[in-house]
Amino acid sequence: MNDPSGTTTRALPATAVVSLALLAALAPLAVDMYLPGFPGIGTEFGTTASAVQFTLTAFLIGMALGNLVIGPLSDRFGRRSSMLVGTTVCAAASVACALAPTVELLAAARCAQGFAGAAGIVVGRAVVSDRAEGPAAAKLFGLLVLVSAIAPIAAPLAGGAIILSVGWRAVFWFLAVLSLVMLAAIVFFLPESLPEERRSASGVSGMLRDAGGVVRDRKYLGYLLAHTFAFGVLFAYISASPFVLQEIHGLSTGWFTLLFAFNAVGITLGNVVNQRLLARTTPHRLLVAGLGLLVFWSAVLSVDALTGSTRVVTMVALWFGVASLGLVLANAATLALGQVRHAAGTGSALLGALQFLLAALVAPLVGAWGEDTAVPMAVAMLACAVLGLLPLTSLVREAVRPSSRPPRPRDGNGRRACSSRCEDNS
Repeated sequence: MNDPSGTTTRALPATAVVSLALLAALAPLAVDMYLPGFPGIGTEFGTTASAVQFTLTAFLIGMALGNLVIGPLSDRFGRRSSMLVGTTVCAAASVACALAPTVELLAAARCAQGFAGAAGIVVGRAVVSDRAEGPAAAKLFGLLVLVSAIAPIAAPLAGGAIILSVGWRAVFWFLAVLSLVMLAAIVFFLPESLPEERRSASGVSGMLRDAGGVVRDRKYLGYLLAHTFAFGVLFAYISASPFVLQEIHGLSTGWFTLLFAFNAVGITLGNVVNQRLLARTTPHRLLVAGLGLLVFWSAVLSVDALTGSTRVVTMVALWFGVASLGLVLANAATLALGQVRHAAGTGSALLGALQFLLAALVAPLVGAWGEDTAVPMAVAMLACAVLGLLPLTSLVREAVRPSSRPPRPRDGNGRRACSSRCEDNS
């Protein structure tokens, strides 16, 4: 496979793909794994619930800033070194969280943990963009998206088991050990994907120029916004569904856990369907279809919430809405980074920064209108879904046939199966 620079790229070995998938899980696990320990943290530090909640916001802010800094640095200094430094700092910050004597120091350590933990996500996406494009990249992004989507759903379950056994501080010791495992995976299994001749060599000014060029690309910007707002749908669901399903619809903790896991199966199935359909159609078409489904099921959920919120409709709409994300997130990332392969680290940085900034905004908003209604969650999901679809109609002018598709074979008369006009339109 040839990249725009003319160099030949090789497929990632299986061990590298597994390493990237695990790195993609590290930050999402760190986001939510300690949530069941919030009451215990507040009690131990003698502080308010809002102060404990700020430790989550601090992590998301750190993630956003880490994406903006680490992504461009990986364009300058290489992918592997950026991940090695980021993962090492993440391990140290996790230890600092485990030893924090006050909630203020816990928040500061969480911000550092999020900043460094961003390396696994932002640089991992850039590695995929370095090595693959088109449907092949969409499949790899699909794996990373699947891990990133399931990890924050499963994290509170695993964290709850740890907290019940040995307390909330043990969660951060676990994350520190996991960071060290990831560090070993990078050392032994993850080769450098960005050769020196393709790196940005002009320092900070060059990185700023790359960023300016990236955001001026209208197609990239359209796919970036589609990805960002789709992630907003996911985070609105993660943030609010525990309250909606348990407090409003009366599900027990056990039933809620099962439903949460069932919805994780939904996004897994959506991702599997996406992988199969990539052999027959384009990532752009699948992205539009996924966003259309996301808008539809979010609208169903909103109508249901506004008219009284019935349990069955809520559960069905949530399952299909979350499953639709399997058609959206991977394809949006593939198409966005495919537009800026010359600055994949910078493009990935903006992708990650915006999604976590929106997550930091959505989390408090869905709970801002009280505890007796499902409307905030439903409306937030619908608003994000619509805002994700709009850029594709106003900014992106994408032909349905990707240029990365190989030329069609000639027929028995020596003619190409697709005319030159067709090829020009791709």
